[in-house]
Amino acid sequence: MKIIRIKFYFTIILFLMHSILIFSQMKEAEITFVVTAQNLGKDSTVYITGNNPQLGNWYPSAIPFNKINDTTWQRTFTFKNGEEIYYKFTKGSWNKEALSSDYKVPPNNYLKVNNDTVIHVNIKKWKDEISWSNSSKFKGQITGQVKYFYNMKGKGISPRDIIVWLPPSYKIKKEKRYPVLYMQDGQNLFDPKTSAFGVDWQLDETADSLIKANTIKEIIIVGIYNTKDRGIEYNNTKLGHKYMDFVVNILKPFIDKNFRTLTDRKNTAVGGSSAGGLISFMLLWEHPEIFSQAACLSPAFHIEDINYIPNVLDYKGIKKKIHIYFDVGTAELDAKLKPGLDEMIKVLVKKDIKQTKILNIILQRELFTTNRHGRKGIGDI
Repeated sequence: MKIIRIKFYFTIILFLMHSILIFSQMKEAEITFVVTAQNLGKDSTVYITGNNPQLGNWYPSAIPFNKINDTTWQRTFTFKNGEEIYYKFTKGSWNKEALSSDYKVPPNNYLKVNNDTVIHVNIKKWKDEISWSNSSKFKGQITGQVKYFYNMKGKGISPRDIIVWLPPSYKIKKEKRYPVLYMQDGQNLFDPKTSAFGVDWQLDETADSLIKANTIKEIIIVGIYNTKDRGIEYNNTKLGHKYMDFVVNILKPFIDKNFRTLTDRKNTAVGGSSAGGLISFMLLWEHPEIFSQAACLSPAFHIEDINYIPNVLDYKGIKKKIHIYFDVGTAELDAKLKPGLDEMIKVLVKKDIKQTKILNIILQRELFTTNRHGRKGIGDI
């Protein structure tokens, strides 16, 4: 009886220790942000945005602060301990982003949640205080011709803007047709004024230079703006599949109707970064009848609750005739994305689908690696 009693008590102790461990792992913390800013005016509002759904998934006007007085704004969030938060402040758009005191775009703020914390932030400068035409800090303009289409609607998803970059000969060679590259996060591609990071990918300058050097064929680039639902739309969710339906069945037919495109799959590619890299791969994988190529930069294949690898591993159909370009860094967020990319590459090799340095006749690696400063430390899953 004594041995049985000892075993019973020992079991109870183990159970309690296990329960305490689980509780500690699930513990949440309150993070309060207190922002002080001068001369914003009565109608101004301070917003926070970041890499977490509670922070709006980098949408600049999704999460307003509560105004305490004319100079102070505040908001409290609850996060799980251990979560890593990247965030910035705006006045409702990326044209009104908070800057450092010397008018430079600061890197993302970073916080690893461990316990209840109050974070005080003093903002002295905003991007809309700068004259864009005279600023040396934000030099840059769109190179080449672009067309805008505003508030394009899809079934079950938020409306979004579309920007279409046209190659140098488009106006001159009236009979010529062009391959098309569809890119996610369209506001970050060409224009520093609309970019989330104060500097754009400079896809326009890079493509223009490569075309004029006869390094790549002339292409049309279609930039698809993201929305406040970016984190859900660029993922294997119901909204993600509705977004893909929009690209395949609404946007592509619209582009083919209004521009001189080569409409076949051989001449249609897709690309994006982070979660944009994931949804670009999904578009290629699930719609190979539309796309033949994809550029997936730092793709979020398997991180936290995102995991698209089983979808590829479980595929039993015929071999997909597709071309894929991958790249990933080794620091900051990229270091966390790399294991998922390595895992995906192993699966694709098993499926006899290999990554390629050059995407057939349309894309070249330099198009994505030259001047792509906006990706540094963006933490934008």
